[in-house]
Amino acid sequence: MNNYERALELWRHKKPQTDAELAEALNGHSIAFAYHSGKIENEKITYHDTREVFEHDGVTSYTGDLRTLFEIRNAKEANELFLLAFRDRRPLDEALIREFQLQLTHGTYDSRRWQLGERPGEYKRHDYVTGREEVGAAPEDVGVEMAELLEEVRGIDPKDVLTAAAYFHAKFENIHPFADGNGRVGRLTMNYLLVLHGHPPIIIHEEDRRRYYEALEAWDTRQELEPLRTFLRAQTEKTWAKQIERAERQRDKGTR
Repeated sequence: MNNYERALELWRHKKPQTDAELAEALNGHSIAFAYHSGKIENEKITYHDTREVFEHDGVTSYTGDLRTLFEIRNAKEANELFLLAFRDRRPLDEALIREFQLQLTHGTYDSRRWQLGERPGEYKRHDYVTGREEVGAAPEDVGVEMAELLEEVRGIDPKDVLTAAAYFHAKFENIHPFADGNGRVGRLTMNYLLVLHGHPPIIIHEEDRRRYYEALEAWDTRQELEPLRTFLRAQTEKTWAKQIERAERQRDKGTR
């Protein structure tokens, strides 16, 4: 059994069914996910500040900029929404994705975007693009493309969920549906898709961002999905490595 299969086995053993059980299964993971996902696009985010906000709802002696603090606080609220959506088994649809985006970007849109009519929780009204290839759907096409993408990943077989998650994330970032927060929203939504289908959620580690961007570019330029799927598989192993080690130590003790 390889480490990816061990991660799947570990998650099947946890088998969360309620929001409380999911929160327990993600003990420590939620903070790490928020830290890494935020830091990929905001170097000012620190693990210490993220942990303080998640555990104590605030930070002491904070000297950073307010936008960064808002982003960390928003990540905590988005995590709560994630748990409640799982509890209610909300389908992955446009309404939930817009709620994720609203929570993650609340209070952080700059004045220029606001003056242009952009609002958190709404699809973009102007032609924002991303990446070296400057990808992004035209504003008038976003609704149709998002609806098509969600239909494509609806009703997937659990054994194909990693492939579906890679496809969803690649297409979502390629559509670039919002004026801000697309990376954070895409990573959080991808994890929701994964847990709904019995797969462990994934932390995309900030120190691996170069390989992450390269995998996304492989889709943007050549519609090659395998680089991102392989990357997500490796990140699954990395995300759950410590818990796998602890579980195996406990198993070894039990057999002695």
